[in-house]
Amino acid sequence: MARHQRCHQWKKFGLVQVKPLKHHTVPFKDEEHGGGGDEESRAFLLVVPPSSSYGYYYNNNNNRTKLKLLTLLFLSFLSCSFILALHLFGSTSAFSLFYSFGGVNDCSVSDANAPLCGSISNGTICCDRSSHRSDICVMKGDVRTSSASSSVFLYSSKTTTHGFFNYVSSMVEEVNGEIEVELQHEKIKPYTRKWETSVMNTIDELDLVSKTENAAINHHCDVNHDVPAVFFSTGGYTGNVYHEFNDGILPLYITSQHLNKKVVFVILEYHDWWILKYGNILSHLSDYPVIDFSGDKRTHCFAEAIVGLRIHDELTMDSSLMLGNKSIVDFRNVLDRAYWPRINGLIQDEEREAKERQREKLSLSPSSEIVEEVQEEDQLINKPKLVVISRNGSRAITNEDLMVKMAEKIGFRIQVVRPDKTTELAKIYRALNSSDVLVGVHGAAMTHFLFMKPGSVFIQVIPLGTDWAAETYYGEPSRKLGLNYISYPILPRESSLYDKYDTSDPVLRDPESVNSKGWQYTKSIYLDGQNVRLNLRRFRKRLVRAYNYSINRNRHLRPQSQ
Repeated sequence: MARHQRCHQWKKFGLVQVKPLKHHTVPFKDEEHGGGGDEESRAFLLVVPPSSSYGYYYNNNNNRTKLKLLTLLFLSFLSCSFILALHLFGSTSAFSLFYSFGGVNDCSVSDANAPLCGSISNGTICCDRSSHRSDICVMKGDVRTSSASSSVFLYSSKTTTHGFFNYVSSMVEEVNGEIEVELQHEKIKPYTRKWETSVMNTIDELDLVSKTENAAINHHCDVNHDVPAVFFSTGGYTGNVYHEFNDGILPLYITSQHLNKKVVFVILEYHDWWILKYGNILSHLSDYPVIDFSGDKRTHCFAEAIVGLRIHDELTMDSSLMLGNKSIVDFRNVLDRAYWPRINGLIQDEEREAKERQREKLSLSPSSEIVEEVQEEDQLINKPKLVVISRNGSRAITNEDLMVKMAEKIGFRIQVVRPDKTTELAKIYRALNSSDVLVGVHGAAMTHFLFMKPGSVFIQVIPLGTDWAAETYYGEPSRKLGLNYISYPILPRESSLYDKYDTSDPVLRDPESVNSKGWQYTKSIYLDGQNVRLNLRRFRKRLVRAYNYSINRNRHLRPQSQ
């Protein structure tokens, strides 16, 4: 499969002794699909003698200043000449000839399955913009942060065997008497919804700039790190549990797991509550404290940085693209390790409270009654456990209590979970990790299917007009996790919309035609404008199917656990 990439390789600044002073230009070929007309894809090369050689040609400071001024003027002339040359010599063959003069492509990928920019040489910025979901750039060498300018700099010193740059600087400026050459300038918004313009407009942008190493004199390191950095944003739709996992936590695992926790996370649009909520998971992805990019004004220095996150699909991952063929089950195992220490603490607290209650009952009740209660609890534990994730507001099951009673009669023990933004994730994980069946209406809370053990049953109630989203965001991903997925698309009579619209109205008869009018129609009518009243006789068939499956599964699993 053909791959497209934007992968600029810039040789580090090299200074050569020349007599007399000469300037060299080498055209640059932009391989980015659909983006060949931007300024950063047009570059030219300037090679000047080292500063110590100025005295070889000139004998006073006035002449040095003149030389710097002439250099800048000549640079502008070369820029115009180069752009004109691109039009005059625009053929592919001529362009390739000039390009080949520069050197070897440092970001070439020999393995068709390897990620673009997966292996780059020192002193390089390589950006992979081939995905419609996210951009990702890799910087290798002397990498330094600058939160004040929303920039990350790479200071480069590498030269080619020819003794000059592979590509030309697009900008030259004088800072504190030193000429600084900007070799490459990339812009990136490190968030995984690249195609969604409205939300991407809210994401902070980073400038990734490669400069000559002499520029580093003006940019000292405050903190040196001996492990790579991963830069990403927790802005956008953060606050919605689906987006927090799909756009953030799971891509963070995909991007960083090969580093074996030897990585520093640098966060744009940092939120204290997000760190508190996902701290358990972050501690199993990194051994180091998180850096607030905007809040920490110090210069952090790294030998390598990954800017942006890789994302494969909705709430899942492609094991063929992962080192060691890691899968979504491996990600769930990380969640398991992250939450069990806290769960064990909760269990110990509950056991202690249960023993206190039992002592109180023994002092008040005959021992025979206590034995009967213990026997009842044992019988309850042996029943398959069904967890209902309950909704408030839109898409709520209005006859949920009747559904729960029906499930109990079938033979389930029931736990109703009502998560909100303040609910501790470890408690939700504990409930679902110990469950046999999950029942819930399509919505962000269905993201918690990730907390279930492979082999469990997931029943998703699908309101009118949400079929595609329910299957794409939760149905298919849950099957990839190894769950037994059962969908329950409701009938028009089970929707509260049935009381608002005529039976011949497209809202009831043809939801796809309504959805095709735009997102606002979908949101206002089907997501925010309806509740569900289950046809219990119809829904009972799903529950019986899930019960029988769970009984048989537990019967086979029990001998293995003994």
